[in-house]
Order: sequence, then structure tokens, then C-alpha cells
Amino acid sequence: MGPQSSGKSTLLNHLFFTNFREMDAYKGRSQTTKGIWMAQCDGIEPCTLVMDLEGTDGREQGEDDTAFEKQSALFALAVSDIVLINMWCHDIGREQAANKPLLKTVFQVMMRLFSPRKTTLMFVIRDKTRTPLENLEPVLREDIQKIWDSVPKPQAYKETPLSDFFNVEVVALSSYEEKEEQFKEQVASLRHRFFHSIAPGGLAGDRRAVVPASGFSFSAQEIWKIIKENKDLDLPAHKVMVATVRCEEIAHEKYASFTENEEWCQLKEAVQSHPVQGFGRKLTSILNSCLSEYDADATFFDDGVRSTKRKQLEEKLLQLVQEAYQSMLGHIRSRTLEIFKEAFDKALKGGKGFAVAAQDCTEFFMSHFNEECADAVIGQANWDPSRIRDKLKRDVDAHIAEVRSAKLAEVTTLYEARSLRTSSPPPYFFVVCCDYAFFEPRVYRKQLLYLHKVGTKLNEALAGPVEALLDGAGDDTWPAIRKLLQRETETGVLGFSTALSDFEMDEQARDNMVSRLKDYAQGVVEAKAKEEAGRVLIRMKDRFSTLFSHDSDSMPRVWTGKEDIRAITKTARSASLKLLSVMAAIRLEDEGDSIEKTLALALVDGKSGASTSERSTSVDPLASSTWDEVPALKTLITPVQCKSLWRQFKSETEYTVTQAIAAQEASRRSNNWLPPPWAIVALVVLGFNEFMTFLRNPLYLGVIFVSFLLLKALWVQMDISGEFRNGAIPGLLSLSTKFLPTVMNLLRRLAEQGQRQANGEPQGNPAPASNSFSGSPDDHSAVSSSASSNMTSSENVAEYSSPSIHDKTK
Repeated sequence: MGPQSSGKSTLLNHLFFTNFREMDAYKGRSQTTKGIWMAQCDGIEPCTLVMDLEGTDGREQGEDDTAFEKQSALFALAVSDIVLINMWCHDIGREQAANKPLLKTVFQVMMRLFSPRKTTLMFVIRDKTRTPLENLEPVLREDIQKIWDSVPKPQAYKETPLSDFFNVEVVALSSYEEKEEQFKEQVASLRHRFFHSIAPGGLAGDRRAVVPASGFSFSAQEIWKIIKENKDLDLPAHKVMVATVRCEEIAHEKYASFTENEEWCQLKEAVQSHPVQGFGRKLTSILNSCLSEYDADATFFDDGVRSTKRKQLEEKLLQLVQEAYQSMLGHIRSRTLEIFKEAFDKALKGGKGFAVAAQDCTEFFMSHFNEECADAVIGQANWDPSRIRDKLKRDVDAHIAEVRSAKLAEVTTLYEARSLRTSSPPPYFFVVCCDYAFFEPRVYRKQLLYLHKVGTKLNEALAGPVEALLDGAGDDTWPAIRKLLQRETETGVLGFSTALSDFEMDEQARDNMVSRLKDYAQGVVEAKAKEEAGRVLIRMKDRFSTLFSHDSDSMPRVWTGKEDIRAITKTARSASLKLLSVMAAIRLEDEGDSIEKTLALALVDGKSGASTSERSTSVDPLASSTWDEVPALKTLITPVQCKSLWRQFKSETEYTVTQAIAAQEASRRSNNWLPPPWAIVALVVLGFNEFMTFLRNPLYLGVIFVSFLLLKALWVQMDISGEFRNGAIPGLLSLSTKFLPTVMNLLRRLAEQGQRQANGEPQGNPAPASNSFSGSPDDHSAVSSSASSNMTSSENVAEYSSPSIHDKTK
């Protein structure tokens, strides 16, 4: 290595018999070797490779391009065992010509990047003068030592001497041009020192970290890669460093001057409170003035550095003024929105259509906003006001929606008042259909009332029939509701389409409103179904009571003891369960489901047919919040709610069944007067003697017969069977109060009857005259029959008179 055109290639060709390209002195002094060239030495053992480096300090490279010099020098020190440093004799003691700065940088980086190894530095002094070599060598060694001492070292090598890293040799050669023969002899003598250079004591020095020949190529590539990636070797030129420092100082001064600029301070303060006319033009002028001053002060420095620092200054200035720019856009947006509201309200009051007024005002004021933003644009910035524009557009749309909602509320209130006067509540559909009408006020006034009538008529046509169909729930309930909905919707759509023809609407808007009408009709049905589902328990109890307490002819049941209460109860409960299954979900689509089957299995069949062990192991089909094959939105009563309702229904109807069973048992007891068969047998056996006594004395039979007639009259008069129908104890209490009045009344009637017969008064029932009870059996029969008839005819009198008599008895 060495300066350009110092004879490096010539020395290597004579020393190692290589064929490197040499400079032609007759053509002038210029760069000959470019880059790094390698060759094998001829005739030297062991095999030795030699590298010819590009010369340093060449005019072709200039003062700035010194990175490759440092990289190639570091590569030579890292790869080679011996480094020949070629230098002119008269350059000894100089700074740049002796490559001192280059060696200093290379030494510093080498210790940081690579592990230490001992390299031989052979200084070859060319064109030796009269100065003895003994005087030149100490100067070179002293310069190398100073370079080593001044280099910053890693902590591990702070006290390491130069001799641990480098073995310094000094050789002097005569001038090749003036003393060629002497030069060749000295080179030949030097050549012998390279024979067996790796032997102990040879020039190669330390052989630590030696790389085998097979790995030399890879090792050299990796070393060059590390050197290329190191930035310490790419040091800027002196003028670049000066330009960087001075341009930064100038930029800082101009930034401080801008912040204190009176015009800028006034502009910034003004824009905080109100919009400033010509904001963009004024601020652009202030920025241009500041940047122009920077350009004037930095004009003589490096162009690249000056441009970079100018761009940084411009970015800092724009960052400073961006807040003021955003404030200006905010004022423009607020003012534009205010005047839009005023103009929009004025247009509506002037009779302009809602849609036309909204569209015209929106387009005009959005264009006005764009013009205002263009006036606020800063020439040095490329800022996009689209975010503020979008916010303004959202505010405009929100105001239009607010005005429309207010207008809708006004008209809705108007027709609610009209509906109250006509006793017809307005449907929700009316509010929805008025949406388009507000955009055309010249035509909607004559059509809104008709739209209101359409919705009201549709509501009346669906609500009542749907309620009636759900009340009589059966298998054909939902098919009938679907048919009703389709018929009434088609009728309403036909009339509604006729009404919409005057609005001059496009096809899509008309279809949307017709779709809303259909949705409204379906909503009426669903609302009514939800309302009826809330009363399903009452409906179930009413249906149960109707079927349980009335027969097939709708006549009230009289529990005579012949009816099958279990079967009647099951039939009534099954009908109530049918009602529950119909009300469990909305079925406006013709799709099947298994709700009825699930309810029957879980609430009727499962509980009656399954044993306790089977119910404990099976999964409850009603332990869910949704029905299979039924969407949640169409569910009116969930399975869990059905189970709870059924439990409540059974508990509330249990009393009715119990009362029916009790009435049936009482009826059976009241109609069964015969004693049990065993009692009859006992009477025959035990009463045989008394029976024979009656046969021997017939007078007893007459007494018994008369007693029977008297008891029969008392039985009929006191209605004993009816009193005991409500129980034994209530019957005894009632008879105890009626017995004495009835007997007294009976005796009085008999006395009156006897007195009339004694006086010869006619009888109601002709019979042979008799003055006593003794006589023929026919006479007794007639008297008994007459007495019985009179007693029966006076039954009501006895009943009404018994309380007063009872009171007197008390």
C-alpha cells in the first residue's frame, strides 16, 4: 500500500516476478491500479499470494472519496501476514503524504473488529537520498509509535504495546529511474527475505489464527463484508462536516426568528378567535421570507447538506403552524354550518320542497367550504382538508335529519289529534309512510289522510279477526291467519299503490314503501299474537271451564254419578294444551314444527305413562329456552314458560275437578236409599217373628200404613233428600229447624180438611165420605192421597213460613 504513482506495482513485479500493470511515465502521472489485484509469487516457497492495492491520495478520487482507501488498507492488514508500505524518502516526517491519518483510522477499527494477530509492517523507502538509513528508521518508528499511542483502544488493549500487534521493518531502495541496476540488486537481496517467510524467525511473524488455504476465499469474503458494513470508515469530508454544523446553526436561528416574528404572532392570536381573511396567503409569505433568509445565509455551503437542513427547517416550521391552520379550518366549518342552517330554514319557509332545498343548500355550501379552504391553503404544505370536509358533511346531514324528524313529529301530532276526534288511533305505519311525503309538501297534504286511512283500515281488518282466531285456537288457526294476512295485505297494497301514484316517486321508493306496508301488516299480526300470548293462562282456564262444565249441547252438566270425570278432565286439558301449543310461536310461514307433540309428550303423555324411574333418567324436553325449528324472534312462549304455565293451570283447575267429584259422590249417596244386601238379609232373618205377628193381627198393618202416609207427607214437605244433598250435618241442622213448623202445619191442614168434611164442603178430589180413619182400605187411601196432595200444594207456604216460625220457636 502507498500513495498513487509511487511505484508500488513496479516494486512488486521485480520483487515477486508478478505481472501487475505499471504506469507509463511517458504518458503522464495518473491512476493505474484500480481496486485490489492479486497474484501468485513466482519461485518463492511456500506458496505466497501478493496483493496490489489501489493508490491513496489520488486526484481521481478527490478529497471526499476516501472510504475505499480505508477499507482496502484495513482489508490488507486483516488478511496479510506482511504489509509493504511504499513511501518516498522526502515524505518522511510529513502527515498526509506518509499516510498517518489512514494508518490511525485503520489501527482503531482493526482492534475493534478483529481479534489481535501480529502483522509485519515493512516500510519501503523509495529513492533513498544521502540521509543514512540509520537516521531515517528512528523517525519512522517514532511516528508509528505516536500513531499507536493516540489511537483509542478497547479496554482489553489499553496497555498493550505496539510490538504485540505489529513487527516494524524498514528497508531503503535506490531510485528505479536513476539507479536501475542498483535498484534491481537491492530488490533481489530483499527477495531472499521472503523465502520460507513462515518459518520461525521469518518475515511472516505470528501465525496465530492462521486460515487454511481451502478456507482463504471464504475468510476473505467475510472480512470484506464486515469492513463494508462498518460506518467508521466512511467519514465525511471536512467541508461536509463544516456545512452540517453551520447549516444547523443557521436553521436554528431562522426558526427562532420565525417564532418571534410579529406578523406571525398576530396572525396566530387572531386565528384562535375568528377566521382570518387571506390566512393562507399571509402565512405562505411569512414562511417564504424565513426560508429565503436561510437560503441566503447557507448559499456557500455544500448543496446536499444545505438542502437537507432546509427541508428539516421547513418541516419544523410547518409543524409549528399546523395548529393555526387547523383552527382556521374549524372556524370555516362552523361558519359554513351556521349559514347553511339559516339558508335551509329560509328555503323551507319559502315553500321550497324539502328534498330540493336540502340538495341545493348542501351542494352550494359544500362548494363554499371548498373555496374557503382554498383561501387558507399554505403553499409549502400539502395538507388535505378532507377530514374537516367530511365532518361538515356529517353535521349537515345530521341537521337535515333533525329537521325532518321535527316535521314528522308535527304531522304525527296533527293526525293523532284528528284520530282522537274520530275515535280511530293512528297506526305506526302512518308515521313511516310520511317519510317521503315531507320532501314534496305540495302534494303530501292531500295524500297523508288517505295513507292514514289505509293503515287504520288494515289495522282494524287484522287485529279483531286475529284475536278471534287465536281465541278459538285449533289445527287450522295459523293457516287461517296466514290466509287472512295475505288477503288483507293485497287489498291494502292495491289501494296504497293508487295513493302513491300522485307522489311522482321513483320505482325503488315506491317498492320500499309498499314493503313497509307489508311489514306493518305482519307487525299487526305479530303484536296481536304477543298480546294474546300474555293472556294465554286466562284463555286456557276459560276453555277448560267451558268443556268441563258443559256437555256437547252446551248445556250445564249435572253430576248424577254416571259421568266419566277422568275422561272429561283429559279432554278439557287436551283442548287447553292445544291452545297453549298454538300460542307458543308465530307461524306466518308455512313451516312445520313439533311444539304440540313436545308439549303433549312432556305434560300429558309423559307424566301419565312414564314411571318414576324413567322420568328421572330421561331428559326433560321443556328444559330449554328455545323451540326446535323455531327462530327465537318467532317464539312467544318458551318451553320453560310453557311448563310453568301448565303447572299453574293445573293447580288452578284442580279445585273444579275436586268439586265435580264431590258433587258426583253426593248425588250417588242421595239416590241410593236401599240398605246393603247384607242388611236386607239381616232384617229378614231377625225380623221374622215380627213379620209373623203382623200377619196374625192385620190391624198393625193399618197403623203402619197410616204412619207411612204421615211420614211420606213429612218427607215431601221437608224435602229431606234435598237437604241431605249438601251433607249429613248441614241436612240435620236444617231439618231440626224445619221439623216442628212442618208438623204443626201438617196437623193444621188435616184439621181444616176434617172440618170441611164435617160441614159438607166439596173436595178438590171427590172421594167417598168418611168421618173416621177406620173403614175400608179404599177410604184410607183416599184420605192419605188427599192429605198428601194438600201437603204438597202447601210446600211453598211451609218453606216461606218456616223461618218466621223458627224465629218464634227461638
